[in-house]
Amino acid sequence: EILLVHGVTKNNQASFCREFEEIGSSYFSISMAALLILIHLATLLNSSLAVRKLLGTQTNIGTEFIRTSCGTTTDPGLCMTTFSGYASEIQASPKLLARTALSVSLNTTRSASTVIVKLSKSHGLKPKEIAAIRDCVEVLKDSVDELKRACDEMGSGAGKSFELRMSDIQTSVSAALTDQDTCMDGFSEKYINGNLKTTARRQIVKVAHLISIALAFVSHYAAH
Repeated sequence: EILLVHGVTKNNQASFCREFEEIGSSYFSISMAALLILIHLATLLNSSLAVRKLLGTQTNIGTEFIRTSCGTTTDPGLCMTTFSGYASEIQASPKLLARTALSVSLNTTRSASTVIVKLSKSHGLKPKEIAAIRDCVEVLKDSVDELKRACDEMGSGAGKSFELRMSDIQTSVSAALTDQDTCMDGFSEKYINGNLKTTARRQIVKVAHLISIALAFVSHYAAH
């Protein structure tokens, strides 16, 4: 009986040891899995912080470059407001700044044309006011074509020397800028309704300033 008791006791001890080993092994596996997860999360966090730091550095560099570049334009305030949001993409590249300025000028000219077309549908317009609007819309269409041509030239490097390509771009942008003067003249007459004149001129002035800024950036890039 004593032997039997001792046998049972040894069996129980062996069973308990196996269970303890299994529990210990499971705990170790879980702990290792948790540790690996923590290491992975820490790596991701460090990578994220590194990316944010890099993007922040790029944005700061771009912002300072844009601020300096805008300081040489006819409207530094509008320039900074318009292009500071592109700082991380532009960084300190005169080419990217010029290309962005052309693209923004093109889109703004299209938007201005849409606004002025809507003005033509206003009630009670005089024939001369309608004519002024129609002429301005046609001029803005020409500006859109010229700016689009400039954008296409800016993105193409084939078939022309750099100097010739930049000269063509400057010619197109200069023509688009002259168009704004023509459009503005049409709304400077005394017979134009006050609200119509104010709305149209606000659109044209913004377009003219942005095109002027784009021309300055293109000229700066061409010189370097």
